[in-house]
Amino acid sequence: MPTSPATAPSSSAAPAGDTALVVVNLGTPEAPTPAAVRRYLSEFLHDRRVVDLTRWLWCPLLHFAILPLRSPVVARKYASIWMDGGSPLAVHTRDLARALQDALPQVRVVDAMRYGQPALAEVLDMLRREGRRRIVVLPLYPQYSTSTTASVGDVVARFAAAAPDPHALELRMVEDYHLDAGWVAAVADSIREHRRGHGDDGHLLFSFHGLPRRFVERGDPYQRQCEASAAAIAAALGLDDAAWSLSYQSRFGREEWLSPSTEDTLAALAARGVHDVDVVAPGFAVDCIETLEEVAMMLAEGFAERGGRLRYIPCLNARPQHARALAGLVGPLLG
Repeated sequence: MPTSPATAPSSSAAPAGDTALVVVNLGTPEAPTPAAVRRYLSEFLHDRRVVDLTRWLWCPLLHFAILPLRSPVVARKYASIWMDGGSPLAVHTRDLARALQDALPQVRVVDAMRYGQPALAEVLDMLRREGRRRIVVLPLYPQYSTSTTASVGDVVARFAAAAPDPHALELRMVEDYHLDAGWVAAVADSIREHRRGHGDDGHLLFSFHGLPRRFVERGDPYQRQCEASAAAIAAALGLDDAAWSLSYQSRFGREEWLSPSTEDTLAALAARGVHDVDVVAPGFAVDCIETLEEVAMMLAEGFAERGGRLRYIPCLNARPQHARALAGLVGPLLG
């Protein structure tokens, strides 16, 4: 049975040799429908790395309240941004994998998802069966978090442990690249390009995905790495401290998350009389529902109601400079 373009890993002509690169993103529903969204959210929210509540408490709440109520709402959000080839995250991740294949013709480059399709475990097994003996896994999370990067590491570790001959397989994974010089330069250049076309007098807001504060209190380096990324990009742009700020979006549930929130920050900027804001989301390698629906649509509409203008700066996606930066990052690991 043919695999649909929305679920198959990118597969241009496979190079000879025993080395492969897997670029891994979070995941996405296979369709903008309540049923597909429910399947995806169920897998995602069952991961203990994402939600670490006691199972007897969490599972009934998830299946009898959250999934029935949230799936139709989230499906409508996906429908508002869906592309011909699938969800933006899937389309842009495949395109980035193809761009990396062009930049690294000597290795096999494929894409995978931590949740949904193409499933990371299945992609790793496919590469093993192809005879790839050196596999580098690149999670598309510039900043490390136990809720994202470590979850990818869990799959890689389980795969390695189950391999028929683990000594014949070399598996390596990139932990983060939040201060990689090539990546910082690529983000800074994309911001410059956007601001040249739209005017560079707006306040620059770095919006990162949120995280429950207790994760950071237990030692997760995510907040520190987000702050370091934003500061490095601002320095590359030559911005003074008053010209930019940092916030966190996509809060879920009632517990305390990292602050300030992007919504509150935009409200505070409007109250100060700042009415032109450029928002960039350098925690996301490619555009997705959190950037296209939450920032570019929902938060932009809310800011407009306060008399402001929010201009969203797209993620790096499959920009050539992004592919070159990531190729340079993984090059030493590929041998």
